[in-house]
Parts: sequence; C-alpha cells; structure tokens
Amino acid sequence: MSERPVEVLIVEDNPHDLELALRALRRHHLANRVQVARDGVEALDLIFGDAGFADGNASGRPRVILLDLKLPRVDGLEVLRQVKADLRTRSIPVVVLTSSREESDIVESYDLGVNSYIVKPVEFETFVEAVRQLGFYWVLMNKAPGGDQGGGVVS
Repeated sequence: MSERPVEVLIVEDNPHDLELALRALRRHHLANRVQVARDGVEALDLIFGDAGFADGNASGRPRVILLDLKLPRVDGLEVLRQVKADLRTRSIPVVVLTSSREESDIVESYDLGVNSYIVKPVEFETFVEAVRQLGFYWVLMNKAPGGDQGGGVVS
C-alpha cells in the first residue's frame, strides 16, 4: 500500500478518454495521486485484492471513483454493485462517467447506489471541463465519513 492515499481511481478502458481525464486532473491540479484500472477485473482487484483499498484503512481509499460502464471482462455496473455492497467500500463516492445514455443503465446505477451519473461530453474542452468540475467537487470540496475532507488545491 502506498504511503500517500489515492485520491482518484479512474476505471476506463478507452485510452483517449483516459488521457483526457488525466490531463484535466493534472491541468487543474486536482489530484496528487491517481490510480488507473483499464477493466472491471483490474478495478475490483485494486479495490478488494491483497493490496486493495478495502483493507480497513480508510485513509488509503480513494476520495472518488470515476467509473465507465462499458468495460471489458467485468462491466462497470458489476464493479459498482460490489463496491456499494461491501461495508468497507460503500461510502466511497462513485461517479459513473460513461457514453451510455440508456435509461436502464441510469436507473440501475442509481439503484445500486451511484453518487452521480454523467454522460461523457464528446467535445474535448467540454470533457476536460466536466472532469475538472468532478475533481473539484469530489476531491476538494466533498466531506466524506470518518473526518476526511477535501484536501485543498494541489500544487
């Protein structure tokens, strides 16, 4: 386990969307430590595996998970289901950031406990701005259980 806690876990299989999200977080200095999972299996292993976040140490958990739904091997809805079903990870905010506008995906995500559902904008600057706003709110402003607060602007 790293000494510095992960602030954002991005679960994204599209290299272009991943690079845009990382660029937005870096450009606006919104997270010191970002972890990436490129499919649902990798995400679940990061969260629940031997070196995962669910080891009982709340300070090692991400402040937010940005989760795509359309992932290889295990889809985002299953990742969301497992995160929200486990007492150790239930309070981690999960933001679905996906291209899916399907009503069934939206309804199921909220039924499973998602904190927010955002359809990815297609234009570069709009996508970067959406990630900036997500990072600002969930990493810097949101107060999580256990005394964890937003960490202030990262230098």
